[in-house]
Amino acid sequence: MARIEAFEDHCWKDVVDADTLKIYAAYARETFVGPNPAVIAIDLYNSAYRGGRRPPVEIQAEFPSSCGINAWNAVEPTRMLFAAARLAGVPIFYCTSDVRPQSRPSGVGATRRQKHTSMPDDSLILPDLAPEPQDVIIPKQRASIFAGTPLVSHLTVLGVRSLIVCGESTSGCVRASCVDGYSSGYHVTLVEECTFDRSDLIHKINLFDLHHKYADVMKVDEVVAHLGAMGGQRVAAE
Repeated sequence: MARIEAFEDHCWKDVVDADTLKIYAAYARETFVGPNPAVIAIDLYNSAYRGGRRPPVEIQAEFPSSCGINAWNAVEPTRMLFAAARLAGVPIFYCTSDVRPQSRPSGVGATRRQKHTSMPDDSLILPDLAPEPQDVIIPKQRASIFAGTPLVSHLTVLGVRSLIVCGESTSGCVRASCVDGYSSGYHVTLVEECTFDRSDLIHKINLFDLHHKYADVMKVDEVVAHLGAMGGQRVAAE
């Protein structure tokens, strides 16, 4: 559990001014990972990583869906998160775009983006973060992993009561999923270093807003430590 004194000790400190912090002061609280969690990995698919470790602005003309270096910087922290979750026996749900033909009416999409480029493997999960056999991949057509999918049914069967969210983009599908998760009654933890967007500014502002209203933004080390304790308890019980 993170102390209330550390509530604003996050990546947005360099872009959020003192007046805004004062306006949002009523939201300050201790943050934590909730009980019986599941990891929700949002859109860790190949198209987010196209163009390699370069600033998104340099590659957006060719790869408009890529988050470039921002995506790649999140790979190792996300691998750490997944490893800790699997050791603790915490279920992991991935989502990706539903690209099946005839699966939706024309014009239905996750966002209102006008410029698209596509490759056959765009919606496949990045091999560096590949799901393991026990993980679940949920295709989705809208921004939120909750919208029109069986996620809640799966979480109910498993007795999940809280979510640990990672992925992209902070301002889009991550945001929509966190709001829907909170609105569905789950405690939502959002892992700072494991989320990313095309713009650092947009990433930081959305993390700030989600942290104050709908989710507990926590550092990956804090979440991994919590999961590690769960894993130790699991081994002891066995």
